[in-house]
Amino acid sequence: MVSRAPLSPVGRETLQDRVYAELRRSLMHGMFDAGAMLRIQDVAAKLDTSTMPVREALGRLVSEQALEALPNRSVRVPLITRERLDDLARARCLVEGALTALASATLSKQDFDALRVLTRRCDAAFGGDDPDKAHTTSELNHSFHFHIYRAAGSAVLIPVVESLWLQSGPYVRAAAQIHDEDRDIRATHFHWALIEALERRDAEASIKALTQDITRSFDLIRSSLDAKEKVARYG
Repeated sequence: MVSRAPLSPVGRETLQDRVYAELRRSLMHGMFDAGAMLRIQDVAAKLDTSTMPVREALGRLVSEQALEALPNRSVRVPLITRERLDDLARARCLVEGALTALASATLSKQDFDALRVLTRRCDAAFGGDDPDKAHTTSELNHSFHFHIYRAAGSAVLIPVVESLWLQSGPYVRAAAQIHDEDRDIRATHFHWALIEALERRDAEASIKALTQDITRSFDLIRSSLDAKEKVARYG
């Protein structure tokens, strides 16, 4: 299978929106490291487009807090900080927990079948040797969660969750680089627990499984920060 680059050339139709969508997709799925610099000329070359739509797309993403503008007019993916990590984890658990509770009363048998298919595909992707594994598993994880969230029927909360996922991209990438599939619990462990709880229409258990799924990634990064601080302090 051909590996997909973090950025792929876009067509000429509705160019500004397509450039924005491609950058947004790459950020949301953790295709950029925290602190990565995004230079307009470089991005335009990778997307095979002019600089104007790239400049406008980067500006939109800065306003959405997915990117950070620096004094020298360059743009970067925000750095990982403990304060931002805790804030994102808390916000995601609150908003996504509310959507999950709403969805617990509406999901159908067909929905549960679809969630199982997505989770099995994610299991297979994690266990395979696809060079594009990170992107594949990220997209499957996104499809799994947003299948649940859309079932909640809240047009107001979905854009809020999308914004939180967009800001969480660098954290998802960092957690994936730390996670050890042989040592840690399966990446889909809490997905299966969430499906089971939702099938029982148990909103409380569903929120618990979702919260554990979200916080696991953030906890991996938090532990890594703790270890680095310990080394810096004591050598």
